[in-house]
Amino acid sequence: MGKNWLDYITAIGSIFTPILVLLLTGIGWHIKAKIERNRTEEYKVQARIRELEDMLRVDRIEIYNQLLEPFFVLFTSDAIFASDPEFKGNNKEQLSIGKMLTVEYRKVGFKLSLVADDAVVRAYNNLMQFFYKGESEGLSGQELLIKTSQWIKLLSDLLLEIRKSMGNEHTSLNNWEMIEWFMSDAESLREMWVNCTTNRGVISPVRS
Repeated sequence: MGKNWLDYITAIGSIFTPILVLLLTGIGWHIKAKIERNRTEEYKVQARIRELEDMLRVDRIEIYNQLLEPFFVLFTSDAIFASDPEFKGNNKEQLSIGKMLTVEYRKVGFKLSLVADDAVVRAYNNLMQFFYKGESEGLSGQELLIKTSQWIKLLSDLLLEIRKSMGNEHTSLNNWEMIEWFMSDAESLREMWVNCTTNRGVISPVRS
């Protein structure tokens, strides 16, 4: 009798073992397929994110170029400015300031506030607030130099934040190094800014 039960169990095992193997194989395949589908979807999402980031990067580059255009003109040497047919007969200071007062330039600033990093927007705000509040009439030559060092410092802050926003967030450059390549007197302006800040000789207060 005991042998018969053993035969029955063996027979049942021989029947259900393949079924169990097939069942477990099916479950394993289903889990694997689901994992692969999720992985594929994740790849698609990541690819879409990278695509959007690239589009945003292109938009930012265009906005930054338009935003900085008046400063490019302003810091162009007199000789190069005079030799450029595009600017023939124009005054670069008037051209730069005039550009910043146009409706189109205001639109660029509005776009900047929507797509730029927080630090870039704050740096640009500080620079523009300095211009809005600043008065240059009636200032002595030394006071004008101090005022110039202040807004150059703010411009260098903006350039550094733009650099960081373009994928160089760990840059070792400081703000003054961002302007040394196009300003021969960058070091003297930096020293003047440090001195006037240390001595509290700032003419127009700006946010740090």
